[in-house]
Amino acid sequence: MRVTLSRHCSRWVTGVALLCLLGGCARSASQDMAGELQGTLQIKGSDTMVNLVQAWAEAFMERHPAVLISVTGGGSGTGIASLFNGTADIASCSRTMSETEIAQARARGWIPQEFTVALDGLAVVVHPDHPVERLTLAQLADIFTGTITQWQAVGGVPAPIVLLSREVNSGTHVYFKEHVVRRGNVKGTEEFAPSALLLPSSQAIADEVAHNRQAIGYYGMGYLSPRQKAIAVAQTVSQPYVPPTIDAVRNGTYPIARPLFFYTRGDHSELMQLFLEFVLSPDGQRIVPEQDFVPLR
Repeated sequence: MRVTLSRHCSRWVTGVALLCLLGGCARSASQDMAGELQGTLQIKGSDTMVNLVQAWAEAFMERHPAVLISVTGGGSGTGIASLFNGTADIASCSRTMSETEIAQARARGWIPQEFTVALDGLAVVVHPDHPVERLTLAQLADIFTGTITQWQAVGGVPAPIVLLSREVNSGTHVYFKEHVVRRGNVKGTEEFAPSALLLPSSQAIADEVAHNRQAIGYYGMGYLSPRQKAIAVAQTVSQPYVPPTIDAVRNGTYPIARPLFFYTRGDHSELMQLFLEFVLSPDGQRIVPEQDFVPLR
């Protein structure tokens, strides 16, 4: 079975639709690999997705010992660039490809194939001892644009706010800017405050928040640990404040949630095709909540 998807499909249901297709006709691992499957795959991109993609890769390689799958991060933009220059077979992305990137791909003679592989909630985090426990999207926008610079303005102690953000090459940075900093306005021009510290990975933000009582940052909820406190977020002051949990992302009540993607050039080898089928199969999706992300069904 050859699986291809149009960019114009609804991105939130792409993976679900594909799972339904696979559920009816996908081969089991033993049926797929009656012979020895061999080859290598290079997967590069989203730091948010590294642990999840590595878990998928390890499970697939355990079934097929002659296969080698290499997984590296660096950001969604890095993954897409690697797809362009041929150093990646699959780009893992926590954002959609831009129209400019799609045009660049077409200019190179190929059409990007998009696969929704999981769902994620972006957690906004502070130090565990921080008194602030909940914020609205408007307050978050004001904090990250630098309109609000002191914690006491949102119920905290008198202290300056230390802003932490992912670097601009990160899909997490792009998503947070579009949906929080710009409040979902596609024509918005708001930017992160110049004082924001741009850190190279989600783990770097997690580590800084764990040691800095004045810091606030954001990352995929898969990076949450007892060393940080997740802020409950509300759309408006009149709506419920919801923490980032798997159930809240699945039922749509957590306001900062997003799909996660794989992109390919469309020239799928048998190995790549079978790996994609595994990721979207019931066995592959069972791995998703183990990594603190949300499965497609």
